[in-house]
Amino acid sequence: MLYSVEFLKEAVEELSNIDPIWQKRILNKIKILSADPKNLANNIKKLKGKYQEYYRLRVGDYRVIYSQENDRLIILIIRIGHRKEIY
Repeated sequence: MLYSVEFLKEAVEELSNIDPIWQKRILNKIKILSADPKNLANNIKKLKGKYQEYYRLRVGDYRVIYSQENDRLIILIIRIGHRKEIY
């Protein structure tokens, strides 16, 4: 069950501003996430409040905010950034 991954323009810009070593780690985690989100269950959390329809993936001090459409097998990356700045 492979999910298709799409990035919002803002997420691509945010990723490009991150150190290349962390970019690689983040993209690797997104690849694992697309194969099966259950593989990263310890690093995934459903958000609350105004972001309640989104999930966050933890990659070190960085967070990937995304939505997941199970019926269409799509993961949409909304934002990527340092945990102090992402929310």
